[in-house]
Amino acid sequence: RFYEKVQALHQDAEVSVDNPLLAFSLIKRLHSDWPNVIYSEEATENIQALHASFKEVEQELPGAEDLAGAAQALMRLQDVYALSVKGMANGIFQQTGASRPPLYSPGRRVSLSADDCFHVGKVAYDTGDYYHSIAWLEEAVSLFRLSYGSWNPEDRSSLEDALDHLAFSYFMAGNISHALNLSKEFLHYDPSNQRVVKNVAKYEKLLETGTMGSGAGRRVSWSPTPPLSPSHALLGPLCPQPALEHLPHLGCSYETNGSPYLLLQPAKKEIVRIRPYVALYHDFVNDAEAETIKGLAGPWLQRSVVASGEKQQKAEYRISKSAWLKDTADPVVRTLEQRIAAVTGLDLRPPYAEYLQVVNYGLGGHYEPHFDHATSRKSPLYRMKSGNRIATLMIYLSTVEAGGSTAFIHANFSVPVVKNAALFWWNLRRNGDGDGDTLHAGCPVLAGDKWVANKWIHEYGQEFRRPCSTDPQD
Repeated sequence: RFYEKVQALHQDAEVSVDNPLLAFSLIKRLHSDWPNVIYSEEATENIQALHASFKEVEQELPGAEDLAGAAQALMRLQDVYALSVKGMANGIFQQTGASRPPLYSPGRRVSLSADDCFHVGKVAYDTGDYYHSIAWLEEAVSLFRLSYGSWNPEDRSSLEDALDHLAFSYFMAGNISHALNLSKEFLHYDPSNQRVVKNVAKYEKLLETGTMGSGAGRRVSWSPTPPLSPSHALLGPLCPQPALEHLPHLGCSYETNGSPYLLLQPAKKEIVRIRPYVALYHDFVNDAEAETIKGLAGPWLQRSVVASGEKQQKAEYRISKSAWLKDTADPVVRTLEQRIAAVTGLDLRPPYAEYLQVVNYGLGGHYEPHFDHATSRKSPLYRMKSGNRIATLMIYLSTVEAGGSTAFIHANFSVPVVKNAALFWWNLRRNGDGDGDTLHAGCPVLAGDKWVANKWIHEYGQEFRRPCSTDPQD
């Protein structure tokens, strides 16, 4: 029965990865549902064989960190794209209260079970994030009520579990009356639970006296507005892809940049913005080159590191993984380096540029707002002894069905993922100061598998290729 369900859900392996709901349910099934089936009473006849087979593959299966990371990714998508939890549970990527079409319409709708919703809410609950725990546990309670009395060996949770966690979440959010009602409903199913009996008495006393008492729930008030993190608040208006402005001073052109390399096949340049200067080079690589670069990087992918002041630290779990490729790794990489040098007019010889960084974004993967250039002289970037990062060229190696745009926060615009195109911008002004308008972020991938390749070019070696101007402020 379990096998038939899984087989029906995952007939197309690529779709299983592209749809974040399907990817989440796959990770959850492999982490928790499958062991529940293995150790269920129905499996007693084959228990030894099942246990032995399960042990053989257990180390390769997703772990608790994978499940928590997948749940956090769904909540990140919920926040940044203002998605309805009820809609997500039903497989619809619809913005809350929006009359517009869904942001993403999968070819086959996949809904989440009550147990799935409970696990997302439980991850939020365990971290004290009661805004998200309430939203997801409410959906879990609603779905458990519809199926109450039916037994499912895959479920680790129940209506009672969801009611228990939801009641405490409301209590911590300051809504005592709702916590009381949910606790009473819990006692309807399990009247002998003394802990919940005590909670009911406590909530009734708090309501009678009109005080919140001391400790949990005292100064917290429930609000339907999400407590967005600073980065999510900044990304919210930019990530649901707005229509690109068509300004009179922007345009497209074929560019040779004075390079013989580009005479027979000029670069297709689209000016996206003047300040900060951002250009998009269409068809910068072809499909075969993109696949080669992804294939070379795949075995070396590690959790990405981001600059944090004077140090570097790993990015939040499951945001992205990256690998570095030298130009000696493959002729395709060497050819790509020559093309970048021709288009940018900059010197990429060591140590004037870093190796090619290839990045794969995970489920709901994104990058927090950041500068590519160092903002402190003590930054690890200066260890190359070739100055700061003067420019960035980022190649989109894949397409995504929804999300994944590159958002320039202070400049208030975003550039969607255009497969095989390269996005270029200057990180430093001509006077060597960092350009504050280049603060940018990778919007969460709503659907699809996002790959990019970054080339960071340093200021030393470029003195005569991008000289200072007569204006010291330039």
